[in-house]
Order: sequence, then C-alpha cells, then structure tokens
Amino acid sequence: MEGCSVARSAVFSSLMLASSLAYSQSSVSLYGIIDTAVEYYNHAAGGGSFAGMPTLTGEVPSEWGLTGAEDLGGGNKAIFKLENGFAPGTGGFNYGGREFGRQAYVGLQNAWGTLTLGRLVNMTTYALLNADVIGPSTHSLYVFDAYLPNARSDNAIGYMGKFAGVTLGATYSFGRDAAGPAGPAATNCPGQVPGNFLACKQYTALLAYDSSRFGVAASYDRMHGNTGASAPLSNAAYTDSRTIVDGYFTLPRLKVGGGWIHRSLSAGAASTLYNLYFLGLTYAPIASLAFDAQVDKYIQAHVTSSTNLVARANYYLSPHTTVYASVGYMINGRNGSNPVAAGGTVETGAQQLGVMAGVRHVF
Repeated sequence: MEGCSVARSAVFSSLMLASSLAYSQSSVSLYGIIDTAVEYYNHAAGGGSFAGMPTLTGEVPSEWGLTGAEDLGGGNKAIFKLENGFAPGTGGFNYGGREFGRQAYVGLQNAWGTLTLGRLVNMTTYALLNADVIGPSTHSLYVFDAYLPNARSDNAIGYMGKFAGVTLGATYSFGRDAAGPAGPAATNCPGQVPGNFLACKQYTALLAYDSSRFGVAASYDRMHGNTGASAPLSNAAYTDSRTIVDGYFTLPRLKVGGGWIHRSLSAGAASTLYNLYFLGLTYAPIASLAFDAQVDKYIQAHVTSSTNLVARANYYLSPHTTVYASVGYMINGRNGSNPVAAGGTVETGAQQLGVMAGVRHVF
C-alpha cells in the first residue's frame, strides 16, 4: 500500500508539473540598436572645431536588452526588462557606467494596465515620444536639457494603462538616481534615507490621447534633492519640475509634431525658469527615404535665448539597417552657451554649425 501511495504521489506530482508547464507559457527576447557616426562642429569652447565620433548618441542611443513575459493565465502576465546603454566608439557603458542603466524592472500586466518596479523610464520620456520627430539625436532639442533624453528613475514604482486611445501613467521613486555624477543627468541622489522622507524623491504623471491621425499628451515631473547630491539639488527642500504639453498629426507621407516644455528649478541662488518650444515635421516621399526638420526655441527670460535648426535624412537599406545624415545650426543669444551637438561645447554667444553622418543597425 505504501508503494502504491508513493507511486500515486509521483504520478500526481508529474501531472501537476505538466499542467503547470502547459499553463505557464513564457518567452525571452534579445534585442538591440547599434548606432554610431562621425560628427563635426565649429566654434568649440576655447576656439577651434571638433571632429570625431559622438560619445552620447548618434541618431538614437545604442542599446541592447533582454525582455520577457510569462503567461500566468486569466489575462495576467509577469514581465521583465533589462536594457543596457553603451558607446559603440569605445564599448563602454553609458548611464554612469551601469550595466543596465537604461531600464531594469520586473512587473505584472493585465487588461487594467502594467505595474513595474525597478529602474524605469518615466513619464517625461513618454510625453515626448510621439510629438518630437527628431528624437534623442546628436542634433536635437535635448541639447538644451540633458535630463530630457535620460528621464529615468531608480528605485521606482510605475503604472501605465491604455484605454480606447487614452493613456494614463505615473511613476513614484523612493530615490531617483543612485549613479554618481558621471554621465549626462546623473546626480548622485540615491535617497531612501531614514528620517528624511523628501530625500531624492521623484514623481511623474502622464495623460495622453492617440487616434489614427493625431495625438496629444501632457506630463508633469517633480524631483527633490538631498545633501551630498550634485548641484544644484543639494538640499531635500530643493526641487526641479518640468511640465510638457505637446501633440502631433499625420497625413499620408507626412507627420507634424510640436510642443512646449517648461522647467522650474527652485534651488536657492541657482533657481531658474525656462521655456522650450519645438515644431517639426517628417516627410517620407517613398518607403525607403525620410526627411526630418525641426526648429527649437529656448527662452530664459531676462537672461538669454537660443534657436536650434535641425535637418536630417534617413535612407533605409533594409528593415534593419539605415544610413543617415544630419545638420544642425545653433543661434545663441549674447549670453547663450547651448551647443549644437549633444555632449559638445560652444563659445558663449557663438553661432554654431554641426554636421553628422552615420549608420544604424537594429536587431
């Protein structure tokens, strides 16, 4: 009888395991982008010009990652993503040298939305995703604010739900940036300090609507500083806030997008306000060729203003490989010091020309 009992237990366990394996379908995918170029710009800080390979981004940042999902049944899924950002010119890691500096999260997903925990892309990025036709390129509106293409939050909880064209999203970070000062927008503000609730906290929110022909989005992003963090957010009471309102519409072969970004930095003597406006279009005369153009206007009232003009052409050699060329021209006001190229330098008040040509492969 004991032997029969053991045999029945073994059979039952095997059936349960087989049932579990059949019920729980899982998948893991490897993906990535390798994008690099050669760039030139004049009037670099200290005089002269620069020629070389961009270190932060080409037309888009280079990355590779792993993403996976497991079907839990009843319309529920477990998901994860690990995403690395790297510099093709050197092979080094971007995002403060982190192995998975772009994203690293685990979460749950169903018809009511997606809940994630980890290092997350926050709602500032999603607000700009459709309206900004140029994106995180070397020549782009992001030269005015290095945080915008790096809008990510450490130690965060995130939610996003999509309901008949409406998107609702939010993130809350207990400590927004555990990376040291190396890299763009890294601020050495890990937070999670006992007895200091505000230290390095951050929250972002998004409301958007997208149809087949147009879309609009609005987001709000507020972060706190802490003692020991990079200036100017060196106090938990100091805050840095960004509001974005933008939109786009599409026609056959044409897309037009534009918007407004407002930043309010409250940090004692370093406090500042700016407004950034952008308007751009993409025209694709044939399936394998696309032209982009955008104008960006930066205004810091009573201090300076700058205007950035960008034009770009993409030729798609295949679904995976693209060659491109980009031209940027920065018109700085008398006190302006915004470079035409991401990660570049410029003489104060100078007009600056930048050109770039590169290749991108997606896998």
